[in-house]
Amino acid sequence: MSFATGPRAVRRFMRSALSLSVHLTMASAVAGTAGLAFSTAAHADAGKVGLGLPLLTSPFWQSYNNYLPKYAKDMGIDILAPVNSNGDPVQQITDMNNLLNLGAKGIVVGPLDSAAISRALDAASAKNVPVVAVDVAPTQGKVAMVVRADNHAYGEKACKYIGEHVKSGKVVQIMGDLASVNGRDRSEAFRACLKNYPSLSLLEIPASWKGDVAATALDSLLTANPDVKAIYMQAGGVYLSPTLQTLRRKQMLFPAGDPKHVVIVSNDGIPQEFDAIRRGDIDATISQPADSYAKYGLFYIKAALAGQTFKPGPTDHGSTIIQLAPGILEDQLPAPLVTKSNVDDKALWGNTVK
Repeated sequence: MSFATGPRAVRRFMRSALSLSVHLTMASAVAGTAGLAFSTAAHADAGKVGLGLPLLTSPFWQSYNNYLPKYAKDMGIDILAPVNSNGDPVQQITDMNNLLNLGAKGIVVGPLDSAAISRALDAASAKNVPVVAVDVAPTQGKVAMVVRADNHAYGEKACKYIGEHVKSGKVVQIMGDLASVNGRDRSEAFRACLKNYPSLSLLEIPASWKGDVAATALDSLLTANPDVKAIYMQAGGVYLSPTLQTLRRKQMLFPAGDPKHVVIVSNDGIPQEFDAIRRGDIDATISQPADSYAKYGLFYIKAALAGQTFKPGPTDHGSTIIQLAPGILEDQLPAPLVTKSNVDDKALWGNTVK
């Protein structure tokens, strides 16, 4: 092979070499930029956690939702924007599928229906995406952990309080959704415990966590049974206001200490319940820890993404991990009884973002 020589040939050669150098430099820069973009996108997607909210009409879930970004930031967890299923189990399955399609590497969800959620859990499992269930335990499907207080204890503590403060008479239990393990656990525990107080008789309202349903049914029940002595509300977040409004309309709302007072015990531990305890409208609530639900829901999904596993036994945060079924663990968080004697103890204010 021969090369042309001479000044013109040299100049042509120099221009070609310079042009080639510029093109190579630009190509390298574009490739580097693309590589950086890919790396950044991959980094952004690594550890993205999806958050599924069952509803936001309850002060409890509003509080839980407010805690999520706080603890996510503390733990260095990259979260997708929370999705709200508005109390619809079918929508919740769609929401979880959407989170998977958005590239969520893990999901923290509050199941609405203990059985129906299994479809979404199966879809997550098929993509090797771990799921932590908060507040409600699924009856089927795979989860890395269930974060939940002992719901049997809710019903039992409420029953014992009423049993100790009402000598005889009719007791109303306003139940949650019996398609939820929470509603079943609280109902069964309250019912079983009340058998220890033979002078008390039980009346029940299945209200499916819906305040309007509770109000309508309670109005009819009190018309037929104006001598009711106590009420157990399984969810103060949705039942407190309609229950107090119904009692007031029936001229049955008297403060604690009055002989005509209807003893009321609730579940949730929201600020509205604490105010009602201070006023004497209700007597007690079992404080469901929204702050701990958010904190440990995120803690366990981060652990799952890191490949950590756990065993039944006591934890380092005052709770106990139990085995619900083979391969399904639940961290049972403590839920204290709040009465007028300790309502101002800020350590119990788990449903107000600090």
